[in-house]
Amino acid sequence: MALWRCSSSWLSSVSRSSGGVGGGESKVSPEIAPVSGGEGEGEEEEGEEERWSRLLPELLTEIMRRVDAGAERWPPRRDVVACACVCRRWRDAAVSVVRPPLECGRITFPSSLKQPGPRDAPMHCFIRRNKKNSTFYLYLSLTQALTDKGKFLLAARRFRNGAHTEYIISYDCDDLFPGSNSSDFLGTKFIIYDSQPPYDGAKPSRSQSSRRFASKQINPNVSGGNYEVGQVSYKFNFLKSRGPRRMQCNIQCPVGQSTASDPLKKLISTSSPLALRNKAPRWHEHLQCWCLNFHGRVTVASVKNFQLVAPAGTSDPWGIADEETVILQFGKIEDDAFTMDYRQPLSAFQAFAICLTSFGTKLACE
Repeated sequence: MALWRCSSSWLSSVSRSSGGVGGGESKVSPEIAPVSGGEGEGEEEEGEEERWSRLLPELLTEIMRRVDAGAERWPPRRDVVACACVCRRWRDAAVSVVRPPLECGRITFPSSLKQPGPRDAPMHCFIRRNKKNSTFYLYLSLTQALTDKGKFLLAARRFRNGAHTEYIISYDCDDLFPGSNSSDFLGTKFIIYDSQPPYDGAKPSRSQSSRRFASKQINPNVSGGNYEVGQVSYKFNFLKSRGPRRMQCNIQCPVGQSTASDPLKKLISTSSPLALRNKAPRWHEHLQCWCLNFHGRVTVASVKNFQLVAPAGTSDPWGIADEETVILQFGKIEDDAFTMDYRQPLSAFQAFAICLTSFGTKLACE
C-alpha cells in the first residue's frame, strides 16, 4: 500500500528496505533478514511494519519530536522523512509534530514547496543553469555560502512551442515535459500553472495554451489538471531608455493555511491575489550603473537581477511589514548560478516560477 508518494530524488539519501520500493513509490520499513520466496518475504515485511505501528501514541509522538528537534538542517533532516515513510501512523505522527516553513523556517516534505515561506527571515536557495539542455535546478542552501552542495528541491526545463516559450517545473529532474509556465511571443508575459488545485474549490483553466502534462503527484487522491496560479509581465521599453527591466507579478497566494506538512490536508478554502513589483534601483554615479542592495547575496551585475516588493497597503492578510520588505530577490553569482531568496506569502514553487521568467532575452524590454 502506498502511504507516501514523492519523486525518487527527494528520498535519494533515505535508506530503503529491500523490496520496499516499486513503481515510483517509496516506503521505508525496518530492516529484516532476507526470506527465501517472494510471498514469504512480503508477509514478513507486513508483520514487521504492523509491529512498528503498534507503538503507543505518546511514545511515537515523543520519538518524532526528538527526531525533529535533532535534525535542524539537511541532510540530517532526511531522518524525519524516513520516519514519516514507515507506515500511516508514523506519518500522522510526523504531520502533527513537523511545523510548516511559515512557522519553523525549514523545508521538510515535498508539500512544503507549495506552502508559504518563512515569516521572519527569507529562505536561502540557489539555481543552477545548464545551457546545453535548457534545464534549471533549484537547491536549498545548506550553509551561509552563496552556493554549496545544496538540497535538491525542483527542476525545470525550457521548451519552444511555436512562437511561445514554455517551462515545466517538476519535483523530479527526469519528469520534465512541456507545459507549466508559458510566455507570449515577445517573452514579456508569462502565465504560471499548477498541475494540482492550489486551494479547495479551484477550477482548472480552460485556456488552450495550458496543457495537462505527466507529473508525479504528491497527493494521488487529488485529480491533476492545469490551474492558473499567477502571471508575470514585463513592461515594454519603446523609447529604449537606460534602465533595468520593469516587471509586475500577480500571484494567487493561500490565505488561512493551517496544516503543517500533510499533502492530504494541504488544500485551503480560498486564496487572495498578491500584486508584486520590482524594486526600483538607484543610479550609482561612481560605478555608472544601476544598483540594488542585495546584502551580499548577489555578486555579478546582470539585467536578470531583481527584487520584488509589495505596494503600500497590502499588508493584510499576509502581514507584510511595509513596501520596503523584499518578498523575493534573485541575482547572479556565477555564469550559471543564481541566488533565490523568498519569504511568505510566496512558496518555493511560486518563487522558482517567477525567477524562470527572468531568463532569456527580452528585446522589447531592454
